[in-house]
Amino acid sequence: MTNSTPRICVIGGGPAGLTCARVLQGHGVEVTVYDADDAVDSRDPGGTLDLHADSGQIALADAGLLDAFMALARPEGQAMTRRDHHGTVLAEFTPGPGDEAAPEIDRGRLRRLLFDHLRPGTVRWGHRLVRAAPLGHGGHRLEFADGTTVEADLVIGADGAWSKVRPLVSDATPQHLGVCFLDARFDEVDSRHPEVAGIVGVGHMFSNDNDGRAVILQRNGDGVARGYIAFRAAPDWHVGAGVDLTDRESIRSHLAQEFGHWSADMRALIIRNDGDYVPRSFWALPAPLTWEHSPGVTLIGDAAHLMAPFGGHGANLAMLDGAELAHALSQAADLDEGAARYESDMFARSGEVAMNSNEALVQFFATTDTPDLPPDPEQEHRDYLARAETYRQERARRAGEHTEAYGHTRD
Repeated sequence: MTNSTPRICVIGGGPAGLTCARVLQGHGVEVTVYDADDAVDSRDPGGTLDLHADSGQIALADAGLLDAFMALARPEGQAMTRRDHHGTVLAEFTPGPGDEAAPEIDRGRLRRLLFDHLRPGTVRWGHRLVRAAPLGHGGHRLEFADGTTVEADLVIGADGAWSKVRPLVSDATPQHLGVCFLDARFDEVDSRHPEVAGIVGVGHMFSNDNDGRAVILQRNGDGVARGYIAFRAAPDWHVGAGVDLTDRESIRSHLAQEFGHWSADMRALIIRNDGDYVPRSFWALPAPLTWEHSPGVTLIGDAAHLMAPFGGHGANLAMLDGAELAHALSQAADLDEGAARYESDMFARSGEVAMNSNEALVQFFATTDTPDLPPDPEQEHRDYLARAETYRQERARRAGEHTEAYGHTRD
């Protein structure tokens, strides 16, 4: 970049924003991250993520953190079981020795890993963005809830589903996908809930009744299993059902009726959790979503392509977005050239994946006589590895073209 000290501000300190900042710093580019949380671990970050060889792991390698990730990851967590609502096993997968195509890591550990490898002071916690105002010529004034204001040459929206940055480039808003869920957890699962531990195994367990109800369990670190009790419903389902979302027993009573046709063993996954149920719902942006580049602003991760979580592609693409944007900015003659080039590549990379993920969710919760079985995990893992090699080759080709065009490289 011709401007050696551009004011680059990332809004959002999740995996996408922190990866982008880490790779930018590796290129010697200054960046500041603003996040609404009070600290890196001030809230429950959610469950576990599988980082794919063709996306999330490429981003971590670019950040110089792949080895550190592998030291924390759980390759055994790739195991998967598909059951019906009676508990009958319909399909299962156990990763072979050395299979690291999509190992698991707790979201909190991943966030901590990325944060700990940024320069001190990079992340400004407790900064909730309320408005981003264009100043002309690509500049923006960022206004935060605490009264702080900052001016930026480039605003990178990594602020998720309800992004405050997105309206600067698109009027698209998330649409509800017709499915809601309750996030529950089982602590010390092996000793306190051995029946749950036996069903979830060391990885993931997916079950549904082919009529819009499902339970998904994930083994996390530190002896925890998290459960997602999902069902077709509008976001305000609890109002019509007369359920008090602050009352655990009110929720349990409703679930016991809603899932009453499930077997006793499977109902245990629904009504014996530790702690409260956390209500959530599935939303997605229109896919594929594109926009004309707007000077001084761009989006990464869910802010750009919020999609259903089926396939686990959202977080992986988010991290790859962050790394690729950082590379593009460091290599381009100016900020907008780099951001526009990144956007073009990101649109091509994410559009079809988002459409497929959203359709997979719809199919999983459809009423049908035929069980919706997962793709062959062994083939899926081979595909991750093959796509990773193809991606690196294509990246090298593009880098060569860039070097020829500009007569230099930037490491």
